[in-house]
Amino acid sequence: MLLFLLTMSVEAAYPETGESTLKVSVVQQGTTCKGVVKDAAGETIIGASVVAKGTTNGTITGINGDFSLNNVKTGDIIVVSFVGYQTQEIKFTGQSLNIILKDNTQTLDEVVVVAFGTQKKVNVTGSVSTVGAKEISARPVNSTIEALQGMVPGMNISTGDGGGSLGSDKKFNIRGVGTIGAGSKVEPLVLIDGMEGDMNAINPQDIENISVLKDAAASSIYGSRAPGGVILITTKKGKSGKTVVNYNNNFRFVSPLNMPEMADSYNFALAVNDQLTNGGQTPMYSATKLQQILDFQAGKSTQYMWSTDAGRWNSFDDPQRQDVMPTGNTDWLKTLFGNSFTHEHSLSVNGGTDKIQYYLSANYLAQGGLLKFGDDNKQRYSFTAKINADLTKWLKISYSMRFNRTDYEAPSFAGGDIKSNVFYFDVCRYWPVIPVVDPNGFYTVESKIYQLTEGGRYKSQKDVMAHQLAFIVEPIKDWKINVELNYRSNYNFNHTDYQTVYGYDVSKNPYIIANQTSSVTEYAYKSNFFNPNIFTEYGKSLESGHNFKVMLGFQSELFKQRDITASQDGIMSEVATLNTTQTNAQNRGGYSEWATAGFFGRVNYDYQGRYLAEVNMRYDGTSRFLRDNRWNLFPSFSLGWNMAREAFFEDLTDLISTFKIRGSWGELGNQNTDNWYPFYRTIDINKDQWGNYALGSWLVNGVKPNISKESALVSSLLTWEKTQTLDLGFDLSMLNNRLNVTFDYFQRKSKNMVGPAPELPNLLGIAVPKVNNLDMTSKGWEIQVNWRDQIRDFKYGVTLSLSDNQVVIDKYPNPSNTILDKDNNNTYYAGAHVGDIWGFQTIGIAKTDQEMKDHLAGMPNGAQDVLGSGWGAGDIMYADLNGDGQISRGNKTLADHGDLKKIGNSTPRYNFGLNLDAAWKGFDLKLFFQGTMKRDYMPGSGSTMFWGAVGYWQTNFFKPHLDYFRGEDTTNPLGANLGGYYPRPLENDRNRNPQTGYLQNAAYCRLKNVTLGYTLPKSLTEKFCVNNLRFFVSAENLFTITSLADTFDPETVGIGNWDGCTYPLSKTVSFGLSATF
Repeated sequence: MLLFLLTMSVEAAYPETGESTLKVSVVQQGTTCKGVVKDAAGETIIGASVVAKGTTNGTITGINGDFSLNNVKTGDIIVVSFVGYQTQEIKFTGQSLNIILKDNTQTLDEVVVVAFGTQKKVNVTGSVSTVGAKEISARPVNSTIEALQGMVPGMNISTGDGGGSLGSDKKFNIRGVGTIGAGSKVEPLVLIDGMEGDMNAINPQDIENISVLKDAAASSIYGSRAPGGVILITTKKGKSGKTVVNYNNNFRFVSPLNMPEMADSYNFALAVNDQLTNGGQTPMYSATKLQQILDFQAGKSTQYMWSTDAGRWNSFDDPQRQDVMPTGNTDWLKTLFGNSFTHEHSLSVNGGTDKIQYYLSANYLAQGGLLKFGDDNKQRYSFTAKINADLTKWLKISYSMRFNRTDYEAPSFAGGDIKSNVFYFDVCRYWPVIPVVDPNGFYTVESKIYQLTEGGRYKSQKDVMAHQLAFIVEPIKDWKINVELNYRSNYNFNHTDYQTVYGYDVSKNPYIIANQTSSVTEYAYKSNFFNPNIFTEYGKSLESGHNFKVMLGFQSELFKQRDITASQDGIMSEVATLNTTQTNAQNRGGYSEWATAGFFGRVNYDYQGRYLAEVNMRYDGTSRFLRDNRWNLFPSFSLGWNMAREAFFEDLTDLISTFKIRGSWGELGNQNTDNWYPFYRTIDINKDQWGNYALGSWLVNGVKPNISKESALVSSLLTWEKTQTLDLGFDLSMLNNRLNVTFDYFQRKSKNMVGPAPELPNLLGIAVPKVNNLDMTSKGWEIQVNWRDQIRDFKYGVTLSLSDNQVVIDKYPNPSNTILDKDNNNTYYAGAHVGDIWGFQTIGIAKTDQEMKDHLAGMPNGAQDVLGSGWGAGDIMYADLNGDGQISRGNKTLADHGDLKKIGNSTPRYNFGLNLDAAWKGFDLKLFFQGTMKRDYMPGSGSTMFWGAVGYWQTNFFKPHLDYFRGEDTTNPLGANLGGYYPRPLENDRNRNPQTGYLQNAAYCRLKNVTLGYTLPKSLTEKFCVNNLRFFVSAENLFTITSLADTFDPETVGIGNWDGCTYPLSKTVSFGLSATF
């Protein structure tokens, strides 16, 4: 595609060039200023702001780029601006104006936001990616994180532990895993207008631009908070001129994205019979029962449920084979999950004079969940207020306030910690023979519908309030002093009530089926964060072409939090609160805080934009370490060479405007330990081994006593983790900046990570402290290619982002190089790649008993006995790779791993995003593809979603699972299936070991978004006092290309504790409008 673009005729596409960006033709117009605004290619610009400087008298250009501004005096300065273009100031002489704005992306003066300031993009020597407001606001998504997926090379965004639940947030990192330390974490630092914040707690419509700082040179000035990179979000602010009102809305129709179809009850029964027969058990479904199932499916009026001896409806078992299994036909995923509706509204007002500008905005998002029963929903309220004032020529002041409230509500049975909530596992293993409703018209107990509708509610409310007061003092020209005072408070409140749930027996009598004791638990959390940033900068440009800029500063952070949890049993009222409960009162809570302080400096130098250099230094201190280990120095430097500025390059400047080679190195510290006080021995009061509230097991005077346990020893050596990053790259702009390429190669070494405690004799009798004993290296590359062009009225653009990285363990306390633990889960060792998958080589499925007998006979020293017994037709034949006559895992070490080998790696590789956009006469079209080109996935042996039959109580069969081996002698009506994909179904796991035959290719390409919009002509909208009006229709997650098993969604692979059994993702179709008044 790029080759095609490069070879197209450029005559119609080249913009005008030259020193002047303004052309004026003379037509006398009196005191009304009229004119046309065009871009460098001669195309009209719609919606450009035209303001008489120093006044609120302004307008915007129409569909033809024309404007008419009344009450303009001769000599007034007309300011013309538009996002993405250089602002122009023109003196009005009473003549009509023909104004040509030059695209910022086509100039060397484009600036990007960097740490504590801005720099010309052409002079940046670190690895920085930027995303503009247009790209962020173009998609109607639920959060800013979702809008960034696939937009920034090297930024990896994945589904959170809660799957598609409304209460789950996306996970993200920059350039892969930052640490494997058990006692620390590395996450990107998110700064909103210079203050740490949450990307989920900001209105995407408020964002002006986002800069992602990826290497140490770009982010090291933030010190110990930034080893995982930095995301700088700059929000919109007021502009001088008349008041401008913007309103945006969208209405979304949401449906589950990937709902694998369950086998119907008849085929399910046949498969279960095979599973039981293969294990030597009696089939559960007799010929009579199978016929009853077929009669039910045919709609015949027949009995479909039978009672147990206790007088309750039988649903899930028939151990005596009395033909009392139900005969329903239910697809439980489609029964419990369905469609929903979401709508969002944003309103902003901005304006001001050349002295004072203001910006106000409000956003409301109401999301409906996918649960059909019990209702889950989420609402977000956002408010922003900003004011900027030039008090004097040397003093500027600004104040901003942001408030965000998020309310989330769901059934307590399906809410809370989605990752470990067994409801989502149950949905995957409900048997289709279980009906939704019993013969008396009540919901069946096993449907869990009563638990969803009557079992209580989970409610969460989160408030974020952020304030920023900033001063810019310029005592003399080019010397600025910046003071930023940031304050943020977070308030969280969670309420969970569990109500007693009743089902109904055969005689319609109620009986308790869940929560025999009702209860209420409430959790309150508050945090305060104070962060002053004080820095001064001085820049000087010499006539000889040397340019200098120096910055020195101080930053500190103080974070305090407190929380309290209380619970009590026995709800006495319809209003479930702690006050309406009566027994078993429990409470716990505490205070904690941490602080950092840092002194930093930066020196920038360039010579005629040709030779570039930057040096950063940060001296950082943290409260999380002992005094002797508290402070550390973290340096970085970067160099650049823009060859396009060299004399020998002059002959190529018409073709190549920028060719900048750059490199950087830097070191950062990480103080993000999970224990804020690792140098204190703390005592846990009334906690069990999982951290839950618990009292003693023995009664003392009829009461369980308080308990405590001895804490671990304190390490006097625990200190900073350190991250060293090397980055080499280039930036290339060609063909009058229509083609732009950015490439980076990086190597990130994480040293002294906090790892497992060393093993000491049990005689010690106390836990051993964690120490700094891990090293790892991450290597990778990233590239972004952008092509943007215009042919007459048709504009189009293509942007491809592609990145890759791998992580290797350099040091780990595993002297024996064990590759698997006692449960056969992977362990780390020096030389291991993060995500390695060890497994057996699959020969295939034995078609006959004789084939299996011959296979086993070829291994005289135990054959496959280590993995199981009773091998026969339909079972897996494993390869004896080491030739020792048996299939085994050896000693599970790197030196002796038996017949295991590395069969794959679960790390997503070659992550990409492809954006296509086009515009023509008011119409605009955008398509965004995103995906991963390489990823391996090995389902666990207990994965119901993949294997289907994994045990008696865990068994279910989705349609793909029916493609299992059935021999020629089968009596199953499904018939023989010698070439079945799956081995014969069994309750034991001998066929479900990690192996090459069932290693999944989890690569995918997904059409994440397609949006079609149309902007009405201004000649029509101005009749309704509307300056700009655009309508659009958009769709998210329309289709996916993948070879992954049909029962999985590639974006939820490995999510949660149930191997794919989680809250489904969503497919969305939306429409809306954007209006400017």
